[in-house]
Amino acid sequence: MEPTNTRDPEYYHKVVDCQYACPAHTPVPEYIRLIAAERYSDAYMINWQSNVFPGVLGRTCDRPCEPACRRGRVDDEPVAICRLKRVAADNKGDVTERIPQGPFKPNGKKVALIGGGPASLTVARDLAPLGYEIHLFDEQVAGGGMMRSQIPSFRLPETVLNEEVDFILNMGIHTHFRHYVDSMKDVLSKDYDAVFVGTGAPRGRDLKLPGREEGDANIHIGIEWLASVAFEHTHSIGKKVIVLGGGNTAMDCCRTSRRLGGEEVKVVVRSPFEDMKASPWEKEDAMHEDIPILNNHVPKTFETKDGKLIGMTFEKVEAQYDENGKRSLVPTGEEPVFIEADDVLIAIGQVNTFPWIERDLGIEFNEWGMPVVERKTFQSTLSKVFFGGDAAFGPENVITAVAQGHDAAVSINLYCEGKDVGERPSPLTNLIHQKMGIHEWSYDSSVVNDQRYVVPQADKSLTLRDRKKEVELGFNPEVAFKEAERCLNCDVQTVFTENKCIECDACMDVCPTSCITFTDNEDEEELRKKLLVPAENLTQDILVSSTLKTGRVMVKDEDVCLHCGLCAERCPTSAWDMQKYLYNTAKAAV
Repeated sequence: MEPTNTRDPEYYHKVVDCQYACPAHTPVPEYIRLIAAERYSDAYMINWQSNVFPGVLGRTCDRPCEPACRRGRVDDEPVAICRLKRVAADNKGDVTERIPQGPFKPNGKKVALIGGGPASLTVARDLAPLGYEIHLFDEQVAGGGMMRSQIPSFRLPETVLNEEVDFILNMGIHTHFRHYVDSMKDVLSKDYDAVFVGTGAPRGRDLKLPGREEGDANIHIGIEWLASVAFEHTHSIGKKVIVLGGGNTAMDCCRTSRRLGGEEVKVVVRSPFEDMKASPWEKEDAMHEDIPILNNHVPKTFETKDGKLIGMTFEKVEAQYDENGKRSLVPTGEEPVFIEADDVLIAIGQVNTFPWIERDLGIEFNEWGMPVVERKTFQSTLSKVFFGGDAAFGPENVITAVAQGHDAAVSINLYCEGKDVGERPSPLTNLIHQKMGIHEWSYDSSVVNDQRYVVPQADKSLTLRDRKKEVELGFNPEVAFKEAERCLNCDVQTVFTENKCIECDACMDVCPTSCITFTDNEDEEELRKKLLVPAENLTQDILVSSTLKTGRVMVKDEDVCLHCGLCAERCPTSAWDMQKYLYNTAKAAV
């Protein structure tokens, strides 16, 4: 193999598994260390630079960082990264003065943002400090988009959402709430230099089955019903409720139903339990609130009597998989199952809808009715119009919308400056030595077995009586410190300097995971096999040195390295060093 190019900023970035997996590339170990040091405001601001909504995401994020967490390879359970983010938000001081404060020097450019959700708000946050005049349009009464309308208050208190939305709006954003944009042509006729569409995926899928029209009064589309509850148009539901669907929206619907009077609430899903799209913790919370999940039930009819819904009939199926893993749901031949219901909530997915965008403007749409958008720049086929969040590529999650908002803001800034939007700015990176003295590091390098700590919850006898009472209580500072100490500091890299190495093999001897090997070079496939412990995870790189004095090379399997620093402590020539790698994605404004 050729020597690893560690000058490539993406190499060490990829080794920081949690940050690499985060769509917004938040410097996770950096802010976790600050939490352990009780520097909550500093930890909050590091989050705010990347993910914009630390208090919101500390409660509601889909946590793509956690399955990637290296701690999960040690103790089976990853660091509670998401809930530590909440610790920073809950314990921060007044950070108002650390948020960019307007008025900013105008640059003469105007940008319209259609939709007030996380993607649009991120664009506003990034562009406003650069002097752009930002106009945000949304049909809701306040900013937040789906964070306000679809995430129940028992998961996300309104005060938390309002604070973080207002941090952005108070930058001098011109807001046009209660304003439904019904014509893109009208928007383009105004003097905007660019337009960003962040309208989300606002329409829930319906289920056209026999009895649907007759039972319409008691059959509700999940996301529309959640919005009706959030804006206090709906205050109750029947005692017997069926929720159709296996995603996070279905979990929010069933838990909200319990709080609005539902006594017998059932979630009914076509798929097996393990194939449900809902996050594991969402399913756990629903079952904790005495909500059964009935799997392998395919809905067949809505049953009505005297023009009123009385329940649904389902066909029982079983999952069968072919040699390629493709699933088929095959009827078991059992009798149909009838389940009584006063109300049914349909939460089987969301779709995009753009009836307000005329089709003669130069904005192309594909066969699924989605805009044709360039994935790197988020620019549509009409150069001044950009899309992001769920409006760009379909339903995802808040953190993905934020990441796309950052990228779209970069593109809009380049476009308005007359530059090539495809020329993306480089990330900001550096490597900093961590050695303070003999065998002393400026970070906590010890690795011990320590199981993940459980986030406490309020008693369900209280939370089920009040839909606005937050269920999760969050970590207190003492437990937060213990959980933060589980972080392996994967951003503190093992940096190898070939011309200092005397090939004494001391690092090999001391390495607790045997991830270092000195051997003859081979092609990658063979080299991976001949290490002390074969490097079998092909998604994680191996670090390969240039040729050493004996003709051998040093190879380190990045997949199992614990960043403990023992190799650097043991090395007699300082060929190994521990260096903190800070990686910040480029943004239109910092």
